[in-house]
Amino acid sequence: MAKASTKRKSPSPTADDLMRMAESAPRKRQKLTARYDDEDEAATIPANNEDSDDDESAFSRLPARIAAKRASSPVPTGPAKTAQNTGFGALGVSQQLITALSSMSIRQPTDVQAACIPPLLAGKDCIGNARTGSGKTIAFALPILQRLAVDPYGIFALVLTPTRELAFQIADQFAVLGGTLGIRTAVVVGGMDMMTQAIELCRRPHVVIATPGRMVDHLNSSSGEWDLSRVKFLVLDEADRLLQQTFAPELAVLMNAIPKERQTCLFTATLTPAIEALAAAPPKHGKEPPFVHRMPEEGIETVSTLTQLYILVPSHVREVYLYHLLRNPPESTVHLRRAAPEPAKKGKNASDVEPIVQPPPTIIFTARARSAAYLTALLQTLSIRSTSLHSRLTQRERLNNLNLFKSYVVPVLVCTDVGARGLDIDDVALVVNWDMPQEPEEYTHRVGRTARAGKGGVAVSFVTERDEEKVLKIEDRIKTKLEEMSMSEEKVLDNMNAVFAAKRLANMELHDSDFGKREEVHKIKKAKKEKAAAKSTATKAD
Repeated sequence: MAKASTKRKSPSPTADDLMRMAESAPRKRQKLTARYDDEDEAATIPANNEDSDDDESAFSRLPARIAAKRASSPVPTGPAKTAQNTGFGALGVSQQLITALSSMSIRQPTDVQAACIPPLLAGKDCIGNARTGSGKTIAFALPILQRLAVDPYGIFALVLTPTRELAFQIADQFAVLGGTLGIRTAVVVGGMDMMTQAIELCRRPHVVIATPGRMVDHLNSSSGEWDLSRVKFLVLDEADRLLQQTFAPELAVLMNAIPKERQTCLFTATLTPAIEALAAAPPKHGKEPPFVHRMPEEGIETVSTLTQLYILVPSHVREVYLYHLLRNPPESTVHLRRAAPEPAKKGKNASDVEPIVQPPPTIIFTARARSAAYLTALLQTLSIRSTSLHSRLTQRERLNNLNLFKSYVVPVLVCTDVGARGLDIDDVALVVNWDMPQEPEEYTHRVGRTARAGKGGVAVSFVTERDEEKVLKIEDRIKTKLEEMSMSEEKVLDNMNAVFAAKRLANMELHDSDFGKREEVHKIKKAKKEKAAAKSTATKAD
């Protein structure tokens, strides 16, 4: 029997504590607009010392510190690059595929498509760097499908992705574009039945979209019914993630299994040193250097149609502000509401039976799976329909939850960075950073879930007492200053009692659920994977 944990938890703040912190928020927020022109005054601002200061004291100094550092390091800006007005026909795309694109209401290529499709059709390797939502999948899917139409056989192309959800999404795009060509695809990812996947691979699909780990599992267990010896296209989507050390052992196995004479395509929204090294490396004998398409260095990583805001809020009352934000979303997003109102629970007063209007399609990002599960329970308790996407769910649960969100049955998706890359969902109106991302490039991927394909969108980040450096790094990265979102403090605090009660219920629900067991299983699997990776590294060293 497992021993009960003896670790003491910090006491939860009382309602009075929360009320005092929330009432002090207006004074603290006003300080954020202050600008320190006097360098000596800016230099006297105390440094953040979490060990010696309480959260409220640290929070009260946060606006001044951010303002001072912004003044000393102005955020650079740069012009956004406009898409070339060139039709797909001029790029060499066949009429059959152009017709398929038209059925998707795609008639003009984006910058990355216009740049990368011709060299890929010409047989060159390619490295494509472009903003999120710029159509990178179509940039490599069209050349693959056009080559397949001439000489169809399987397995012709292998597309690798770091996340399962992205793999399914890429498969959907191949299915739509290649529907009239009779193209067969297979998705090979973890969390799904291996036997079913093995049967699909034995049928030799034209395009395999896979996560590296599961693809290696199938290679190791195959008895020769299929192989990768005739692969002509290798695609690494979200290449910055795939080229991290985490995937190195699996990629090494896959590179040995596919022919050296192939086209290799890397697509990413973030150019890392590893990718730059590949771009600068001298080509192997008989091969040309890869075609490289980069975003302009002076360009802005996030699109101009994205409104980027922040809310300065003490961490202990984030739930109250989140509830108010979802009940009162930015005006520019209201027209995107799709979900039907939630019938309210009947109470003593007639006003209690009014249905609760749901927010427009919203994705909330958290740092941990537990936070995602907690917020989902909290919002459901408050009659805001929500679902979650994180690593503690089975793959079937993840797909089901994602489909609920895509079909507008559920308006709020709470997820970890599992959902930050590649998810292309129509009309996501709002992205909320419940936890600020640890790395600024992850911010770019998160907010890229909205304002896609030229549409508008809003990103709201909750900035707490510990997020000073994160905000400044993000602003430096995206070359844009986040603007403060104004809220009526009085209206926000009207909901405090209801939200505080919902917090208690959500924590009880999480405690009574099987989430703890799922976390234990996840830890065991992670430990096994790390042990196997260490063993593989040691073997190579010998």
